[in-house]
Amino acid sequence: MLWFFTCVALLIGGYFIYGAFVEKVFGINENRKTPCMTKADGVDYVALPKHKVYLVQLLNIAGVGPIFGPIMGALYGPAAMLWIIVGCVFAGAVHDYFSGMLSVRNGGASVPTIVGKYLGNGAKHFMNLFAIVLLLLVGVVFVSAPAGMLANLINDQTSMTVTLGTMVAIIFTYYVIATIVPVDKIIGRFYPFFGALLIFMSVGLIAALIVSSEHTLLGNYEVADMFTNLNPNDMPLWPALFITIACGAISGFHATQSPLMARCMDNEKNGRFVFYGAMIGEGVIALIWCALALSYFGTMESLAAAVADGGPGNVVYSASFGLLGVFGGIIAFLGVVILPITSGDTAFRSSRLILAEYFNMDQVQIKNRLIIAAPLFAIGAILTQVDFGVIWRYFGFANQLTAVMMLWTATAYLAKANKLHWITTIPAMFMTSVVVTFILNNATLGFGLPMNISTACGVVTAAVVAFVVVGVLGKQELPADAEA
Repeated sequence: MLWFFTCVALLIGGYFIYGAFVEKVFGINENRKTPCMTKADGVDYVALPKHKVYLVQLLNIAGVGPIFGPIMGALYGPAAMLWIIVGCVFAGAVHDYFSGMLSVRNGGASVPTIVGKYLGNGAKHFMNLFAIVLLLLVGVVFVSAPAGMLANLINDQTSMTVTLGTMVAIIFTYYVIATIVPVDKIIGRFYPFFGALLIFMSVGLIAALIVSSEHTLLGNYEVADMFTNLNPNDMPLWPALFITIACGAISGFHATQSPLMARCMDNEKNGRFVFYGAMIGEGVIALIWCALALSYFGTMESLAAAVADGGPGNVVYSASFGLLGVFGGIIAFLGVVILPITSGDTAFRSSRLILAEYFNMDQVQIKNRLIIAAPLFAIGAILTQVDFGVIWRYFGFANQLTAVMMLWTATAYLAKANKLHWITTIPAMFMTSVVVTFILNNATLGFGLPMNISTACGVVTAAVVAFVVVGVLGKQELPADAEA
């Protein structure tokens, strides 16, 4: 139990110590007007209070990732918790901070525009296409997952029979509304409450586990297990763990979401709390669910059996009702369901804004919003018919590749501005090695090459990209309209 709270303390300490260091390297300007002041439009550029911006940011980035990912990662043992701590403090929160603050500095620009400004037009065109693909995958994942969970809940706890298709249709209808209405009408008004519910639910579950007479918090594991692969299916830890646990450690999806709140933040001094802090909050949620998965089922074999029986959603259902009873279980379970729904709608909203930015189409008029949003939802509806497991695998890889692009963008910015680029260069090199090794080694999505060859290629690729970004692009001056 003690080392679980030690892990949480390390995350919180990372916010106050390393987060402050990252903020100092970036160099905030409290007197600089932010996009919600310079571009106020009553739709997407709307000033919101700091606490609301934080809670909305937390919900935007925390889909099923910090729950499903850590549950699947728990199959490797407590090593998953170590990655959550290190990844969150030194990679994920840094990634989120720069994706948010560079958007603030560039008028609330979306990630493709930011990437293009610091890495070049070729990278911009690539990210425009890739970001839309990623967001569509996210939107589909975050329709299918909550729809299945809600259908199971209703069918198990009531006399009603609800089909998966019905729940998908209901959630999609909500997504359409939330995507096109002004940000302060639904997202700014209700999401802070949902964010508080998320925090309450996570804390309530871990508290119930601590006081439980049937379960012990991480009682079957030693600290040394953090450095051991305990996967009962003999799955290799490298590089799969770093793809499996994304949102709880580092996630490229966050780079598409941070600009939404960059358009609503009224002072640069709030950036560390909003962007770095929300990622730390998500890391704590990831730690809780990883610990729940490791503790509730007792053994790795029992956890593996629960995942095999109904996926990570079955783990959520079993732990919620097993620890909190029927009423508490329903509240906790609904808290989990809210996560993907509140990230799915902002995924489609981000897609709309990226396309609007690309085509230079004003979004004040609702007609223009519908013109862009309608095709996105049509494609998303078609993709919901594809097997969820296939979508999830492609989402995982696309997600981490997006994180790589954002980290290299931040590196280019820091190098051009003559600031300490290593705070982003090191995690960028590591994650580049991860995604290259994964795609070369994975037989299902990639090329099925031997692990040693795949890893060597990953390391070499990371070194080459670092040379190009730091040694070539980093020697160039900042764009004329960019502020150091």
